[in-house]
Amino acid sequence: MYNINNMKTLKLKLYQSERNRYLKQSINAAGNIYSHCIALHRRYYRMWGKHLNCNKLQAHIAKLRKRNPRWQLVGSQAVQDICQRIEKAYQLFFKHHKKGVRPPGFKKLKKYKSFTLKQAGYKFLGNNRIKIGNRVYQYWNSREIKGAVKTLTIKRTPLDELFMVVVVDSVDEPETKFETSRIAGFDFGSKTFLTCSDSSKIESPQFLKQSINAIRSASRHHSKKLKGSANRERARLNLARKYENVVNRRSDWFWKLAYNLTNRFDVLCFETLNLKGMQRLWGRKISDLALGEFLEVLEWVAKKKGKLVVYISQWHPSSKTCNSCGHVLESLDLSVREWRCPSCQCINGREENAAKNIQAVGASTVRLGDVRQAQPAIAV
Repeated sequence: MYNINNMKTLKLKLYQSERNRYLKQSINAAGNIYSHCIALHRRYYRMWGKHLNCNKLQAHIAKLRKRNPRWQLVGSQAVQDICQRIEKAYQLFFKHHKKGVRPPGFKKLKKYKSFTLKQAGYKFLGNNRIKIGNRVYQYWNSREIKGAVKTLTIKRTPLDELFMVVVVDSVDEPETKFETSRIAGFDFGSKTFLTCSDSSKIESPQFLKQSINAIRSASRHHSKKLKGSANRERARLNLARKYENVVNRRSDWFWKLAYNLTNRFDVLCFETLNLKGMQRLWGRKISDLALGEFLEVLEWVAKKKGKLVVYISQWHPSSKTCNSCGHVLESLDLSVREWRCPSCQCINGREENAAKNIQAVGASTVRLGDVRQAQPAIAV
């Protein structure tokens, strides 16, 4: 569950049922419409040398949909959403193509996972039942749906399970409240997940590394099965379960860690990092640590509990600046984990020093009225 601006997103699992095949057929039909729209965009550009307008595309697909019974499995609003998402992807490409952003491309039908309904096409009936189209489905009512429903997305997982992703108007958020009056800085590292300015360290369990042998074994079994056979499908599901287990364990650890940190501190300061660049350098290890995903969870928990998450510039020399006297080194090799300040002669650990500098810079960017005299974190 995440909160973006004034919206709240809930993910609810649908009961396993024979009638779920209709939703899966709708997802496949949405995938066909998506690929057809991409083909139309490319053909239009070849013929006329310009971008196909979203309104023209929607009108054309609406005409084709009347003659294609299979496409009618997808609601009209879901078709409009497909066209709008393709339009957003192209606009992003036009704006940032120099940065390496690529235009939207074709997707295999098996990899197309969802369709979205907005104002119509569904109705909540109460008692964990929902009507989508002409059929009623049941879902696990793990969270109460409060507020006006804005969109409903039906999503298919690699394990062929179905989830509802419901976006609702969130209730009014509480005003920022500080309970511990403590502020802390955190430095992210490839060896240590987080180093706190109070000198405590948080090691990542590295769930992918723990399960990599089981995943490799499942992947080998999958690759040896005959394509299209039932055995290959069973092997694929087994491999998907291995990956899902990693994702679920990591997510559970992130949520517990986020609640623990927000219980200890009121203001949490981090350095903005180029995670894509780090992933190119260190590959799978950065993906396994998944700092970006953790920060999303932390921001949601912090907002819910009335805490603040502050980011400082990635260009601030947090590792090269002495936290005692402020002396800045000209250069500091990544292999150097500890260095002596030439000015005050104090010894600085790379991560601890960076965390303390991030804390100091982050505290200076927060308004005093919001912080309410939040004090720097000290070792317990």
